[in-house]
Amino acid sequence: MLVVATLSLKGGVGKTTVALGLAGAALQHDVRTLVVDLDPQANSTIALDPAPTTATVADVLDEPRRSVLHSAIARSGWGDAVDVLVGAEQTERHNHPDPSPKQLDQLRRALQRLTHPEGLLGDRIGDGADEPYRLVIIDCPPSLGQLTRSALAAAHRAVLVTDPTMFAVSGVQRAFDAVQTERQRGNHDLQPLGVLINRVRPRNTEHEFRISELRELFGPLVLTGVLPDRSAIQQAQGACMPIQRWDTPGAREASAVFTLLLGRVLRSDRRRDPSEALAAPPATR
Repeated sequence: MLVVATLSLKGGVGKTTVALGLAGAALQHDVRTLVVDLDPQANSTIALDPAPTTATVADVLDEPRRSVLHSAIARSGWGDAVDVLVGAEQTERHNHPDPSPKQLDQLRRALQRLTHPEGLLGDRIGDGADEPYRLVIIDCPPSLGQLTRSALAAAHRAVLVTDPTMFAVSGVQRAFDAVQTERQRGNHDLQPLGVLINRVRPRNTEHEFRISELRELFGPLVLTGVLPDRSAIQQAQGACMPIQRWDTPGAREASAVFTLLLGRVLRSDRRRDPSEALAAPPATR
């Protein structure tokens, strides 16, 4: 099971868009996935349209027992391969600026219960739920409090999301520093997977300059595929559908980028543990 955090310390750059797009690509390629909605705005939960639950991720952070986790996960409205650990506004109570080590470890402890047979959630959620998750995607809030740090403590990889604006470099640098700090604190499995640039407009001089600046500073960490600024992305989210099912040229353009991102995610899992490797999807463009 590979745990990937989508991370940005600057609001409004499309971090949730990336989490949802990656989940949609995983669904398209039949990679069993859990989306953990740690953002108190719970936008991922809304877009994934899960069945009602009797608990949320806030309850899991209160008490990371198997029964609580069981009650907070539901099948998404997108399909059988994607489940949701549902978010809620109450999660904000866990966003302390100076959390204790025990508080930071709650999410990791909960997710560990998914990696062993006795931790699987049975057929309450739906067909196929006895299979382990191959991928866990954590949608983080846009701040470096307890919630984001808990995600980094639990994650193996971090996707740093930005947009091509004048604040992009400082935002990416702070996110990168947060990843490095968490590694120094003890999560040596954590690695930055890459920087994904969102909301790119073609033939925009400012965007071209900022993208070049990011590539100069962060080199190969900046992903080759960039997400275009397309209304189809917001339309698909508003319809509670994966972008991969939205039949417009802009949606297909974005979908291709998410397929590339999924391929990079799965290849990083193969490098982490060859015995648990997954076949990456073709690198379509």
